[in-house]
Amino acid sequence: MHPPISARLLSLDLVRGTALLGILLLNIVGFGMPEAAYFNPRAYGGWHGTDLAAWLVNFLFFDGRMRGLFSFLFGASLLIVTDAAEAAGRDPARTHYARMGWLLLFGLAHLWLVWHGDILAHYALVGMLAFPLRKLPIARLLSLGSVLVLVSTALFATFAHDAWRMSLLPQATQGEYAALVNAFGTPSAAQIASELAVHRGDYAGIVGQRFGEYATSPFAMLTLYGWETLGYMLFGMAALRSGLLSAAWPRATYRRWWLRCWAIALPLYALLSIWLVEAKFSLFAVLMAAVTLPGLVRPVMIVGWACLILYVARPDGWLTRRVAAAGRMAFSNYLATSLLCVWVFDGYGLGWFGHLSRWQLYPVVFGVWALLLLWSQPWLTVVRYGPLEWLWRSLARGSLQPIRNSLANRSQSH
Repeated sequence: MHPPISARLLSLDLVRGTALLGILLLNIVGFGMPEAAYFNPRAYGGWHGTDLAAWLVNFLFFDGRMRGLFSFLFGASLLIVTDAAEAAGRDPARTHYARMGWLLLFGLAHLWLVWHGDILAHYALVGMLAFPLRKLPIARLLSLGSVLVLVSTALFATFAHDAWRMSLLPQATQGEYAALVNAFGTPSAAQIASELAVHRGDYAGIVGQRFGEYATSPFAMLTLYGWETLGYMLFGMAALRSGLLSAAWPRATYRRWWLRCWAIALPLYALLSIWLVEAKFSLFAVLMAAVTLPGLVRPVMIVGWACLILYVARPDGWLTRRVAAAGRMAFSNYLATSLLCVWVFDGYGLGWFGHLSRWQLYPVVFGVWALLLLWSQPWLTVVRYGPLEWLWRSLARGSLQPIRNSLANRSQSH
């Protein structure tokens, strides 16, 4: 027996809102520091003391898991939208691909004009691939998702192997090796200086660099990250169908699965973190312990995160409602986060790029969280959707959609 639709949607919005807030804990490094610092704290921003502690907390609990949780929710939402289209007598394929086509355009605009770390275009492309798989039974969704995660892990393992192999070869091969160092290792002072100069410069220079390096990155990402993302979307479909994400399980079951999943995953993450610190974040250690091997255990901890969120949630609690409102407006809030952060860090705003150590980035995170939690719920008491959700819905359906809440809708949002 499934819970009422309002409870189901509240649970999805709550998990989505948590993922939206949590993903900034990792993305903030991409906003505020050179690229390699995302995976390797030794690259920039400090890797001792409080900076190491900030990295460790993120590595143990959040890195990859918030993005994965967001991917789970994308797969679950795909099912909800297409099931609703079928129930209303609309063509689910036309509904879905119209949504994905517009999302791709939004993502490309975000990538080219706002921030190079866009994920929307990637989700749009992978979402197009996920649609034909939505009718698979739960067991098939889980088994196919697991195969895709294994393929992804094997693919990333080739990077670690290449780094090890090229480190032993003569200077003639060092161009390829330098590319891996710049992305995952400790880049040269010249490389760091180049990135700092771009991001501390004007808007035209930043956009020019973005078009030069990232113009077609969503299509390259599809071949590299698409396997894992598609697997996570299938896991999300299975989680919705099984009742996990729709708040259908008893609270005791959520608690039991949360503890089981984390009991498996956390010790393994702890071992990987010890390896990284002991190896002083060498290129090979980062590619194996931070990029490749977590892929094998990450899905387990993502499920644990979903169970923890739904276990501790109180439907009438102030924080639950605020986080769920932020999740209901995740598209608008994701882009608002980018606009706020590039204004804080890039040269055409406050220009803080590269000026903060790793731990000093987190007051910015907490400030952005506060803004998202403060504005989302009041907005939704007046209108049905976030501004970009409404625009996306209107474009995908080919007509302006009703936006203002009726009195009944207003009462339900409290």
